[in-house]
Amino acid sequence: MATADQVKALIRSHADGDDTRFYAIAMQVAAQAARSGHGKFAQELRELVDQVKARAKATEPARGPKPVPLAQPRGELAGLLTVGYPKTRVADMALPEVLGARLERVLTEQRERDRLREHGFSPMRKLLLVGPPGTGKTMTAAALAGELGLPLFSIQLDGLITKYMGETAAKLRLVFDAIQSTRGVYLFDEFDALGGERGTKNDVGEIRRVLNSFLQFLEQDDSDSIVLGATNHVGLLDRALFRRFDALLEYSLPTQEIATRVMRGRLALLDTSNIEWHAAAKAAEGLSHAEIAMACEQAAKNAILDHTTAVRDTELVAALAERRSTHA
Repeated sequence: MATADQVKALIRSHADGDDTRFYAIAMQVAAQAARSGHGKFAQELRELVDQVKARAKATEPARGPKPVPLAQPRGELAGLLTVGYPKTRVADMALPEVLGARLERVLTEQRERDRLREHGFSPMRKLLLVGPPGTGKTMTAAALAGELGLPLFSIQLDGLITKYMGETAAKLRLVFDAIQSTRGVYLFDEFDALGGERGTKNDVGEIRRVLNSFLQFLEQDDSDSIVLGATNHVGLLDRALFRRFDALLEYSLPTQEIATRVMRGRLALLDTSNIEWHAAAKAAEGLSHAEIAMACEQAAKNAILDHTTAVRDTELVAALAERRSTHA
């Protein structure tokens, strides 16, 4: 029968309108039911999935073309921004309780922003995300966009920063004009490339002017958009940046408890009854969320290629060890 994780995955895929994933999970449930001796239920579930898929395929032409995204960077902005419409939710992330609560507070203030403004207050919307690579900073941007039904715009720093005097500041103005005119979540990833501390040995006049321009634009920005700066190197940031942001969110490598949640979530569609979670969490120590997820994918693929849905404990531990060896 369906596990708790499979039921949750079914509900999420239905809520997201992801039919392909919904059908795949349903078929996993049917396969598990058959192995457990519930052959009749498994057969009925397979037939039901086939009927629904056939009905959906028959009605597909009548639905017409898929809607065109509402926001799409054009002209010069096309080289500065990329846009996506993520379906990620905060519940999809394995976060420490304190960090999860802070993100929920950001979402609450965004959803109640009109009420806050009626009383002279502004919702949190300028966030600085700091921490090691692969710990969830970029996924947080996707989750905020997904929860609020907003487009996620990623600023392309290689297109923004140029060697020509004044050109970067002009492009930066275009980005902040977009932030003002189109509500969304705007992510400045690898933010230290833009917000590096002034007065360092490698500092040049142009970079100093760019940072000054960014500070000015950020301070003047009173839009409804959410602006995120994400960096792996918080020590490189200019001190003046911190007071321009509403909140500093700190990310860290996962504890054993969080690592277990990451692995359980990533392997939810497979049989994990043979896995000793405590040993696997110990093997994951020192790895980031992203590295643990990649190790899970490797172990899952090995199981599928061996024509089974059962992930072997030894395969998972070996995949985690392989990820660890890349640090050596």
